[in-house]
Amino acid sequence: MEWYRKGTEQGNFVAQIHLGRMYEEGWGVDKNYSTAVEWYRKAAENGNTYAQFMLGEMYFHGRGVDKNYATAVQCYREAVEQGYDGAQFNLGMMYENGWGVIKNNSIAVFWIRKAADEDNTDAQNYLDRLTSSSSDTDSEEE
Repeated sequence: MEWYRKGTEQGNFVAQIHLGRMYEEGWGVDKNYSTAVEWYRKAAENGNTYAQFMLGEMYFHGRGVDKNYATAVQCYREAVEQGYDGAQFNLGMMYENGWGVIKNNSIAVFWIRKAADEDNTDAQNYLDRLTSSSSDTDSEEE
């Protein structure tokens, strides 16, 4: 913990992310979502993609901050601009469900496919389920 704190004093985003995870999960410290958000935000402000994604997760779930889908979308977009596949998948899901954005299935599929193309297993599994359920529907209609 001491080494992470020293790293954060020097602006080291890796240390900031580790402290964020420690506080989010309660690893060696009392679980504290608000403190986790602070560390993720600092790393995100330093341009770290994973921290941008995790900050989006905190806003999506309302951990340490008020639940805010629009802010989650903004965080995911920042991570998407740097090619983070987890954020691509989550952004697709936001569009599919109309969470923080106007529902748009075309944009949803675009981002989910892009994540799947980056080998994101959540996106690949999701597309497999969609294909499978659409095949089931087609065979029922015949």
